Amino acid sequence: MRVMGIDYGDARTGVAISDLLCTIAGTAAVVPSRNREKALADIAQLAKENEVGEIVVGLPRNMDGTEGPRAALCREFGELLKEATGLPVAMWDERRTTVEAHNILSQHNYHGKKRKETVDAVAATLILEGYLDFKKHSASF
Repeated sequence: MRVMGIDYGDARTGVAISDLLCTIAGTAAVVPSRNREKALADIAQLAKENEVGEIVVGLPRNMDGTEGPRAALCREFGELLKEATGLPVAMWDERRTTVEAHNILSQHNYHGKKRKETVDAVAATLILEGYLDFKKHSASF
């Protein structure tokens, strides 16, 4: 079973999919999300094609741990994903993933349009990797 990581955004949504052993993020893509219903359908199709068994959606918390309006939108999107795919959906604290994604892209000389098209996929990968690490460490206790 694979796990899918989601970095939900108004214009673009990053998607990352783990390998079969759920040890690393293998595939990453960006889905246009201005049309939420189309984005949900596209993500559901990717989940089906890639035999995904679980989805994790990034939850943007404030630095003090509280949740704002953006977090509510992500929770709502997670519920809609659960309905669209029939899969379990977990929420994962995504604080600083977009900042980290920008730093990674800067280190690899991604700028301008190239960065804009890639940053959401990188953020989704970071969300997925954090979640997979957590699950791996939780299972060993």
